[in-house]
Amino acid sequence: MDKPHRSLEVWKKSMELVTLVYSMTAQFPSEERFGLVSQMRRCAVSIPSNLAEGAARRNDKELTQFLHISMGSSSELDTQLEISRRLGFLSETDATQLDGQLAEVDKMLVGLRNHLLRKSANT
Repeated sequence: MDKPHRSLEVWKKSMELVTLVYSMTAQFPSEERFGLVSQMRRCAVSIPSNLAEGAARRNDKELTQFLHISMGSSSELDTQLEISRRLGFLSETDATQLDGQLAEVDKMLVGLRNHLLRKSANT
């Protein structure tokens, strides 16, 4: 069965982000396991999951809708990263690495959305 999301570079990059978030949140205090850790992991997982669902619809309008959901999850994760930084759960080095990876995914999401919007405007 064809899985169209697997050809999306933004899906691949967001999967790397998920792995990084899981790795870095494993070091958080155990009392955060059901709080911030759980929330951050859900947001990170939501980004590629919504890309996959949107790509499976094989319709640019629906893919754009799911891209917006992924973008919202990315913004949530950005906020949670800042909270983690402020609470001292992330070192500055780890926070910078996560910020960079998230910024890359954000740019790719916006780029794909803009491409789809231009494409639909030309049809």
